[in-house]
Amino acid sequence: MKILGVETSCDETAAAVVEDGRKLLSNVIASQAAIHARYGGVVPEIASRQHLEAILPVIQAALAEAGCGWRDLDAVAVTKGPGLVGALLVGVNVVKALAYARDLPLIGVNHLEAHLYANWIDEDGSGEPPPPFPLLGLIVSGGHSDMVLMEEHGQIRLLGRTLDDAAGEAFDKVARLLGLGFPGGPAIEAAAERATESEAKPPKLPRAWLGKSDDFSFSGLKTAVLHVVRGERGPPPAIEQTAAAFQEAVVDVLAGKTARAARRQDVRGVLLAGGVAANGPLRRALADRSPAPVFVPSPLLCTDNAAMVAACACYRYEAGRAGWDLDVSPNLPVA
Repeated sequence: MKILGVETSCDETAAAVVEDGRKLLSNVIASQAAIHARYGGVVPEIASRQHLEAILPVIQAALAEAGCGWRDLDAVAVTKGPGLVGALLVGVNVVKALAYARDLPLIGVNHLEAHLYANWIDEDGSGEPPPPFPLLGLIVSGGHSDMVLMEEHGQIRLLGRTLDDAAGEAFDKVARLLGLGFPGGPAIEAAAERATESEAKPPKLPRAWLGKSDDFSFSGLKTAVLHVVRGERGPPPAIEQTAAAFQEAVVDVLAGKTARAARRQDVRGVLLAGGVAANGPLRRALADRSPAPVFVPSPLLCTDNAAMVAACACYRYEAGRAGWDLDVSPNLPVA
């Protein structure tokens, strides 16, 4: 079964073809990062216009890379939410039109659920078995920090979520405070690596553990960094030291709470997904602390892409979840 997936939830226009939910045949991404960098964040109207320009060439490139024609496809899939409403509308309406014109089944996909399915893609063709259920999933991105229990395909239960800022959002805002640019995640990780070369001690920053809850909170940490940068706790340390301390605080909470939940739920594996999952210290910390094997996609499949959309759509299609009753849902929850 070959499915074309399309992703336009934020600032990447992406298309991919995946076979049987696992075999990656193509994965094309047109990023707008350079365009939005000058504004320090994604501008929704600009993102929508860029999607309009890029979407058809990106789809054509994905089909060509996969060596597929429209007749080779079994279905088409598109992200329906959550995301920027204008960006989602571009993807849904274009893919609806293409599905109708080619008489192909149409599958709407939850962007957050799709991030989890990046872990099903056999990127190198090694034939490794898929993650075994039940699974604990940690989805961490610019707009979301969700912990879920995945008992089977299509059976997802929300355990916890951010009460304020998402982890990726906190990375972006702290990077802006430190003058490191956008996107914040890679910039802070690079700055933190440089801090290891210095003998200076990083500032002490708080962790919001929230008792036994599986929820997250990063707004207090972000405010603490602001106080440090303003010199309200003494002379400001080097930017690299502050970046390292901030990253350590985020990683400590994410890895610690996830490992604790994995023990409590007695899962057979832990899925790490979303743009922040590309962070090296987080990947290593979770692998060290988790009581169950940790599955993490390559960095390319952690950030927004269409391969995860196509992979997720395969299992939705097998469950009979295709149809034309499809509209965008900007605030769509993961479960």
